Amino acid sequence: MIKYQIENNISPSEFKELLIKSTLGERRPIDDFDRIKAMVENANLIITARDQNKLVGVARSVTDFVYCTYLSDLAVDTDFQNTGIGKELIRLTKKETPNATLILLAAPKAVDYYPRIGMTKHHACFLLNDEKKLK
Repeated sequence: MIKYQIENNISPSEFKELLIKSTLGERRPIDDFDRIKAMVENANLIITARDQNKLVGVARSVTDFVYCTYLSDLAVDTDFQNTGIGKELIRLTKKETPNATLILLAAPKAVDYYPRIGMTKHHACFLLNDEKKLK
């Protein structure tokens, strides 16, 4: 049975391992441990899914709890995908921030997943990776 809980102090090593097992590691700085550690330490809402104490899913968010919640990482071990864990992690994240809008950027492989579970696609999102690119 999967156990879900708020766990804001998960180990960076455990988080990194799950990123790799979920394929999200392809788009995360898994070779930069200090960055992975900072990602965990600076998130203020982390909900985990564990199977017999093994981390099999995580929703890592940054939120003000009243206006917006940025769900930065939704990772589920590939051995546990298609079992409802991702959807439940999203539901629990939203439950913890009921007045906030939940926002996420979909990984390319997950673009079709979010509308299927009831999320609304937004047409106006902008990214900036380098402040020197501002004109």
